[in-house]
Amino acid sequence: MPIQRVLILVPEAPALVESAALAMSTAGPRIARSALKLHPAIHLDERFAATPVEVQAEGAFAMGLSAGASTGGKYVVRGTVDTKDLAAAREAAQASGHEIYSDPDIGLVTCGGDPPLGTSSDVRQLLATGPLQAIGGDGSNVALAIVDTGINLDRLRALGLSPTLDPHMSWSPLVTVQPGAAPVDHGTMCAFDASLAAPGATLLDYAVLQSTRHGGSILDGVLSDAVQAYGVLLKLMLLADDQRPFHSLVVSNSWGMFNPSWDFPPGAPGRYADNPAHPFNRIVGSLVAAGADVLFAAGNCGPECPDRRCEGNTSNTITGANSHPDVITVAGVDTSDNRVGYSSVGPGALTHDKPDLAAYTHFLGSEVFGAGQPDSGTSAACPVLAGIVAALRSLVPFDRSNPNRTPARLKQFLLQNARRPDGAAAGWSDDIGFGIPDNLAQVQTALP
Repeated sequence: MPIQRVLILVPEAPALVESAALAMSTAGPRIARSALKLHPAIHLDERFAATPVEVQAEGAFAMGLSAGASTGGKYVVRGTVDTKDLAAAREAAQASGHEIYSDPDIGLVTCGGDPPLGTSSDVRQLLATGPLQAIGGDGSNVALAIVDTGINLDRLRALGLSPTLDPHMSWSPLVTVQPGAAPVDHGTMCAFDASLAAPGATLLDYAVLQSTRHGGSILDGVLSDAVQAYGVLLKLMLLADDQRPFHSLVVSNSWGMFNPSWDFPPGAPGRYADNPAHPFNRIVGSLVAAGADVLFAAGNCGPECPDRRCEGNTSNTITGANSHPDVITVAGVDTSDNRVGYSSVGPGALTHDKPDLAAYTHFLGSEVFGAGQPDSGTSAACPVLAGIVAALRSLVPFDRSNPNRTPARLKQFLLQNARRPDGAAAGWSDDIGFGIPDNLAQVQTALP
């Protein structure tokens, strides 16, 4: 029978708190089935560390992971179940106070085929990174997490960069993956593109798309790995200010769920695409609430030239966390300010007005896919904008006590200062959101 991967949301218990503390451990099993009352049809993945998905009180989450204190929240674990047993498992879960959700495939959102238009130097000039860096906006004291396939530092150095990467704050679902030593691929492109505006940022290597699913490749993954990665990021963000080696955290995500067939069917309980209660959508909101600026690529299912994995589906393709109300969803434009045809259009599944902004893509940059090949897709646009956000955070650091420095306020600043390349009146449109970020140097005045 077909096997369905699932996430199970369970009430807090001591064993779950202890398991969560093992998220960055190289130990074997991180939770025992005997610690949970699960339906017999659910096969628990005992290697997966339980992950809290909601912040109950300031500081409580971090204490719960480090000292075994109660968070009063819910934790997510993962497993598999025969499709024929899913309904019975779901019914039993409800009686136990558990919830069952989908654990769909996720994939990268880079694509293209046409030659590059412009270069990374053009992108820097268009975004006025020089004047921004002249006043201190270069990403210094900011952690910039690249949630992707992994970063190759040697390749970045060969491209003329001087990257700083913190291996202790980096994470991968595969303990054999060394931070900064991944094969040259998509994640290295994203790190390069983010560094265009934020060369002083400290990179965090979150190699989530080093898949842990059976038969998975380096270019795909499962959403549960992203849940666990966000649990680690949330733990870092909720440390006391004097315990964090950075004052701000920016998280770049150039991946998503390409096709609704990867999810539970429409209307099914536990669906990911349009369900704000799904554990990953919850933990994304928790990370933003804790003070992180989170960006997601809009996707590459645009009507003119969609990625093949879209299977012809070009409507309502900005789904799940890519459409989360708290994140910045990034569409793609070329260096002539024209929207690229593969950039997904809105509306979004969780929030109507998606994408939020557009950034540059399809330029000659890292050439990780071959000499003369562009950095393309909304995969490139997302880290380009993430680098801008990191640069701005050097000027207006996140401050728990300052309501002007929240992720929501910084996002509002970007939306209000975006320009419409087509000369249209200010406002949102379903292709490039509010437009391309502009007037960036005004951030210190706007967010005192």
